[in-house]
Amino acid sequence: MKLARTRSTAAAATAVLAVLALATACNRESTASTQTSGGDKPAIGIDLPRSDSDFWNSYADYVKKDIDKDGIKALPLSNSQNDVTKLVANVQVFENTGAKAVVMAPQDTGAIASTLDALAAKKIPVVSVDTRPDKGDVYMVVRADNRAYGTKACEFLGKQLGGTGKVAELQGALDSINGRDRSEAFAACMKEKFPKITVFELPTDWKGDVASAKLQSLLAQHPDLNGIYMQAGGVFLQPTLALLQQKGLLKPAGEKGHISIVSNDGIPQEFDAIRKGQIDATISQPADLYAKYALFYAQAAAEGKTFKPGATDHGSTIIKLPNGLEDQLPAPLVTKKTVDDTSLWGNNISR
Repeated sequence: MKLARTRSTAAAATAVLAVLALATACNRESTASTQTSGGDKPAIGIDLPRSDSDFWNSYADYVKKDIDKDGIKALPLSNSQNDVTKLVANVQVFENTGAKAVVMAPQDTGAIASTLDALAAKKIPVVSVDTRPDKGDVYMVVRADNRAYGTKACEFLGKQLGGTGKVAELQGALDSINGRDRSEAFAACMKEKFPKITVFELPTDWKGDVASAKLQSLLAQHPDLNGIYMQAGGVFLQPTLALLQQKGLLKPAGEKGHISIVSNDGIPQEFDAIRKGQIDATISQPADLYAKYALFYAQAAAEGKTFKPGATDHGSTIIKLPNGLEDQLPAPLVTKKTVDDTSLWGNNISR
């Protein structure tokens, strides 16, 4: 009996050490502001997707504020840094530490399916932010209509160019539903409404340095380029403006030689660029609402609540997906006329 107890104790110690090692390896953010007692509320595991984007850093700030404000019982936050293997490991830690729901934003929407299946088998609901997993059960996707992003960008840019010209499209990752939706909608709109505009599609995997290098090569071949669509201002804005400045092509809006630019995200830096005339418009992705409703749905899921397709009480629409539901939040086009609107989250966040 003594030997059996010794073996049992050793096995338990090994298991504890394994969990601790995994938690240490997965870039956890266990500060006081990212974990609350939450009383008797169910524990929520939250993975932040990356920290190399101004947009996602803003989202992270809102998540931390809302955890404190709403008294969410959050496990220590993790950051998967655009790496699906880290995301899988972080989720495993959430499972081992008692998560009753998980919030994530998988950047590779195809590779996460098996993890979603494993969570579903353990009855741990998942809220996916901004990205819609291709397969695997999700309780709710909190997202804006990304096809509308591509269409709005196309319509704005097409009118700015008078229906003719050459446009560089800095695409996101095409293994991401967001990159595909924006790209497909932009292409379809251009083909239908502005057939005299030539679009050069530049896949970037959401990487600013890749976007800059490809744009530089394109400008060398087509110095008469007069339009740019950036699918993610959070990663593309700074390198794009720096390159145009270097080449003497950063002319203010209204001046001869200005390259018309429309972006996606709605970060403060984009608003500043609109005010300066460096870019013409952006589509405001609601980082504040992403955080607010991701936590709202995670809490509801952990408490066993359910939702149905239809209009919500917060100005959005829930739609049915093959693998769950999606709350499509509003994402307005922002131009020089509307850039100072105080209701835009980009005007209400410290930098």
